[in-house]
Amino acid sequence: MTIYLGADHAGFALKQKIKEFLEHAGYTVADMGAYTNNDGDDYPDFITAAADAVANDCIKGIDSRGIIFGGSGQGEAMAANRIDGVRAAVFYGPSTSLGAGSGPLEIIKLSREHNDANMLSIGARFVSEQEALDAVKLWLDTPFSNEERHKRRIMKF
Repeated sequence: MTIYLGADHAGFALKQKIKEFLEHAGYTVADMGAYTNNDGDDYPDFITAAADAVANDCIKGIDSRGIIFGGSGQGEAMAANRIDGVRAAVFYGPSTSLGAGSGPLEIIKLSREHNDANMLSIGARFVSEQEALDAVKLWLDTPFSNEERHKRRIMKF
């Protein structure tokens, strides 16, 4: 599976760490930028490139995913979700006192099981490197449920 990465200056350092982890784990990684830490860059330039690559693979029936990084992850997910075929979910923090079986890590899992999310947007200013690694591992390891109701819903957008 190819993993496409994209980040602006706020997510650059975390992208580099996750890239190293993914390569070590045996994934094919395509880095769509930023390639240097430049405070003047604009996240849509890199996020759109990653999202386009994921969407194009999807059309061809190629299994790939994207992980994108920014300050909050919100703008990045919005940019990615503008591309037809992309379903980006946001991760910006560890589980809090929401109760057992709830919280952001559960949301990451459900984004795969129920929504077949093919992109994960990480808010680099809100997570530690270890929290991001845990989310990425869970997200990559969680399959889509393939339940008919979820397939039906995805086809509607």
